[in-house]
Amino acid sequence: MIERSSIDVSLSDIAQKSGANSALVKYHFGNKDGLLLALLARDAATEVEGLEYLLSQPITPTEKLKLHIAGIIRAYRRFPYMNRLIHYLLHESSAEAADEVSKFFVAPLLDFHRRLLAEGVRRGEFREIDPILFYTSLIGACDHLFFGRHAMTRASGVGPVTDEVCRAYIKHMEGLLCGGVLTKERSE
Repeated sequence: MIERSSIDVSLSDIAQKSGANSALVKYHFGNKDGLLLALLARDAATEVEGLEYLLSQPITPTEKLKLHIAGIIRAYRRFPYMNRLIHYLLHESSAEAADEVSKFFVAPLLDFHRRLLAEGVRRGEFREIDPILFYTSLIGACDHLFFGRHAMTRASGVGPVTDEVCRAYIKHMEGLLCGGVLTKERSE
């Protein structure tokens, strides 16, 4: 999927690349969607575990927010297929797959945003922000950087998302989101 910049791969492609036969893949995962769901669950588990750790750190909510923004962008860089896979499993696969993705990925991330934003409000650092709109802003912006990059390349000639682009985007998103989240006193 990373090589092709697409989630449109067959079980035989996956089997050939992994050195396993497609019958073995079907035996363990049932079908391609089962394999894709297991892949997303594995990748998401690592990222979601880090959310609890981040919330427990003895640093300010603003610093936690900045670390979270950087972590999300780096996760998209590490797993460039992740958001397309999420979209596919939520919208083009079975209702069961959509429920699973919502349970192990979307719900924990939304809960993290609710708790982090509430902590920031309690500590006087953040203004009231709707966690769903925040989630939509952050995840949508990351999605567009990595998935929408193909359209931008054609329209403006920008290149791939390099480490330098990733660092610049982290800084940009920190400024954009923190500028909208912080209380007036904190942003000055």
